[in-house]
Amino acid sequence: MAVKIVPKDEMVNAVGTKFEPSAWIEVTQERINAFADCTEDHQFIHIDEEKAAQTPFGGTIAHGFLTLSLLAKMVEGNGVVPENVVMGINYGFDKVRFLAPVRAGKRVRANVEVTGVDRKDDNRFLIRQAVSVEIEGEDTPALVADWLSMVVAA
Repeated sequence: MAVKIVPKDEMVNAVGTKFEPSAWIEVTQERINAFADCTEDHQFIHIDEEKAAQTPFGGTIAHGFLTLSLLAKMVEGNGVVPENVVMGINYGFDKVRFLAPVRAGKRVRANVEVTGVDRKDDNRFLIRQAVSVEIEGEDTPALVADWLSMVVAA
């Protein structure tokens, strides 16, 4: 994975760029508990290993928003940006679907493709990426999303 720097006028050519899968991130019970504390979402399915073991999941699962928030780390160090980039801003999502739970102890990684680049002015680009978060050893991804980022260049 690497950041590809291109001239501003060539940013539109980034559409179709697919990146290597990100590094795996383990979703530990400790990480899930910390997220529960930060968000004050202490539903038993996330933090009570004994009660969660009695569910069809067979144990605790990560919050969907925890998996979504890990995207920032998963895509770190890859992307297509214009020369003289100043910053990137999380602009939001047009679509997010949580397709499969991430059980505690599983590893996840992101697969990303640039699906759109909209030049807003001389120095701002709205980049759309199709993201799928893979769960190691499972066929169904944890989530799929259309992620929007605003990139600002000097």
